[in-house]
Amino acid sequence: MAGLAILGTMSLPPRRPRHRLISFLLLVGACFTTLATAASTTPPAATFTASASPLAAQIDAYIGQPRFAAASWGIAVVSLDSGRTVYAYHADQLLQPASTAKLFAAGLSLATFGPDYRIPTRLLSDAREQDGRLNGPLILYGMGDPTLGTAESTAWADQLAAQLAASGVRTVHGDLIVDDSYFTGPTFGAGWEAGDLQSSFAVPSSALSVQENTVDITVNPGSAVGLPASLGFTPIDAQPHVSGQITTTLPRTTSDINLYRAPGSDTLHVFGNVPAQAPPQQFKLAMTEPTLQAGRELRSALQRHGIRVTGQLQALHWPQDDAGLLAHARTVGEVWSPPVLEILKRGLKRSQNLYLQNLLLNVGAHEQATTSPPPPGFTSTESYGIRALQAWLPQIGIQPSTSLIAEGTGLSRRDLVTPDALVRLLGYLAAQPYAAALRDALPIAGVDGTLIGRMRGTAAENNVHAKTGSMTYVHCLAGYVTTAAGERLAFAIMLNNYEPPTDAPRASSDLDAIAVLLADHRGSD
Repeated sequence: MAGLAILGTMSLPPRRPRHRLISFLLLVGACFTTLATAASTTPPAATFTASASPLAAQIDAYIGQPRFAAASWGIAVVSLDSGRTVYAYHADQLLQPASTAKLFAAGLSLATFGPDYRIPTRLLSDAREQDGRLNGPLILYGMGDPTLGTAESTAWADQLAAQLAASGVRTVHGDLIVDDSYFTGPTFGAGWEAGDLQSSFAVPSSALSVQENTVDITVNPGSAVGLPASLGFTPIDAQPHVSGQITTTLPRTTSDINLYRAPGSDTLHVFGNVPAQAPPQQFKLAMTEPTLQAGRELRSALQRHGIRVTGQLQALHWPQDDAGLLAHARTVGEVWSPPVLEILKRGLKRSQNLYLQNLLLNVGAHEQATTSPPPPGFTSTESYGIRALQAWLPQIGIQPSTSLIAEGTGLSRRDLVTPDALVRLLGYLAAQPYAAALRDALPIAGVDGTLIGRMRGTAAENNVHAKTGSMTYVHCLAGYVTTAAGERLAFAIMLNNYEPPTDAPRASSDLDAIAVLLADHRGSD
């Protein structure tokens, strides 16, 4: 099987492979008592003394193993029932949260919009229908719904086309313009690594997204040794320009499939080999132009509904100005996203970066529209979202200095959070009317999401509801657990600067071991 290699010039190490099928050669162009903190700057193994409770002694012993001597632990555990600190170790230390940072974007979007808000995608025109004809452009205007084209929203384009057809339109005498400039700023989050941008977990964050902005690639060996392999693309319209070939080699030889697209390029370079008679191999890449893909899907839907567009398909992106285009436009069709809480469930279960980044950008767009007077100079939609986050945190008992979030996903190495801040956020969320639904939106140990294969056969199975977070040398888990004594806890377990030795368990198993200790706990100490 082929490995995953990421090459570049970033000062930070590449991410660990997510699977072994492919080599992407990517060129890098509140309300709780203050948590007590263990006061020490020396490695954990050298500092532990007798602990005040059996649970604390167990956790101390685990994180004090010599293999963690050069690592950085931060742990906070608080009772949701009494507000007391159950355990704390370096709970006020800033650490990289990875995808547990998504909890902040989730909380902010719920506080801004509420759980039932739906994001519109609109079909606009400044022309009036006359004898079945619109004399002017038709505008597909995205406002940040990340779910268009997914399993629950495959009919979005036909719904818009049907609405237009029901108004009597049969011809659009003008261009079909797809406009994603509702979000102002780059299509990647602050601090995202360039080497990630071609990957399916770091797709463009677009106000007009479709099919989660990914392209599926299927590689099939040729019919005989020496022939090129075939590449299939889904959606076919999103196929990039392909340069090179993958050669079919003798059966049972090693597969070496390499796909490389330079940042900012639409040319996919393919090379390497695949053994004859090998089963199809499937991969995902970031889509380069999701906005145009949305336009192509709408244009096909219009044709299916008997509407002819005489002009061209054109994309309008920030920093292009659409003010004149939209000044007199009216809505001639509209589809809506699922409720925010449902978007969060889909995003948190799978740790889907597009969903949480787009929700943060929706908050930013709302802040941008309601801030008067606007700040001087240019401020991106993402920056507006982060400003809203920093203004919201003190309202729920979190000092902004303890949550240095730069974007909505946790992909950025700039993101820094204390375990205390994460637990305070979890405590706030647990007190909201939507608390039970949000808790169930988190991955559940041994049941679903990113925890489906973890903590099975333990007291944590179907008990721990928590957001995972994993990057190279960063391993985190934050959420809720009920102890064996029936006490409800919020916890954040953060392990940074750690790579397991070859003979050690996976780092996720170390986080799970502590979560299981919490689930097994029978006392109230």
